[in-house]
Amino acid sequence: MKPTLRTALFAALTLTAVSTAFAGPPEWSQPQKPFRIYGNTYYVGTRGLTSILITSPQGLVLIDGTLPQNTKQIEANIQALGFRITDVKVILNTHAHFDHAGAIAELARDSGARVEASSAGAKALMLGGKDPADPQYGEASPFTPIAKVTTVADGGVVHVGDIAITAHYTPGHTPGATTWTWRSCEAGRCMNIVYADSLGAFAADGYRFSDPAHPERLRDYRRSIETIAALPCDILLSPHPDQSDLLERVAQRDTGTKPDPVINGHACRAYAEEGSANLDSRVAKEKAAATGAKGGR
Repeated sequence: MKPTLRTALFAALTLTAVSTAFAGPPEWSQPQKPFRIYGNTYYVGTRGLTSILITSPQGLVLIDGTLPQNTKQIEANIQALGFRITDVKVILNTHAHFDHAGAIAELARDSGARVEASSAGAKALMLGGKDPADPQYGEASPFTPIAKVTTVADGGVVHVGDIAITAHYTPGHTPGATTWTWRSCEAGRCMNIVYADSLGAFAADGYRFSDPAHPERLRDYRRSIETIAALPCDILLSPHPDQSDLLERVAQRDTGTKPDPVINGHACRAYAEEGSANLDSRVAKEKAAATGAKGGR
């Protein structure tokens, strides 16, 4: 996606995060036919919100649930691929905002799956997104709390059958933001897949990533960006598919216009560079605002 379109998307996310009715751009609930990304990795989300299914004979792993009203769409997509919702054994989450975690409580109830997340992510999921440490606290819509969430350590591995998914803590967008990585194989060729969490530096009024009283905010955010940039990364996925051009790339592959356009070993570094630029822009605005406030005294 072109930078101008990415900027528009980030602006849309900021505006819709303040909604109290789980609203958002129409594509967030627009049906999307499920498809194989690579090997045992499938897309089962909507047109504008990602939900990833990873399969094994022993059970399935689902990452992210999108909006609460999308539950039945995700379940229908899983069924359309030939699986049952009760085959889902584990549900993971990138970050606990309503557009990525809103449907998890219902999906967990319908499947009987256990929910797992980072330590801070587990707390936020059990609070229904009402986490005071979240930069968007007070503006991001709440969602149905999840009664029980198992904690996955930084670098911890979630196993279901021969699926092995590694958690990489990437705090910044939220304190519990998590990037997940695994390998999928097809015709004897294995790929490193990275589901990189959002790097948008959005915040409610009064929150500053550059607050000198909280130096960990910028320190952790920049470390998260470095973590994503350094990951072995053949295929990049993101919570909003437009952030990684996922749907466009798959369409190119399926029409044969490009050889394996989904596979791009430089995608994670480019994603991280854009995240760094967005954070720098945010920090510059915060500093300008602080300087202006001092000058007006």
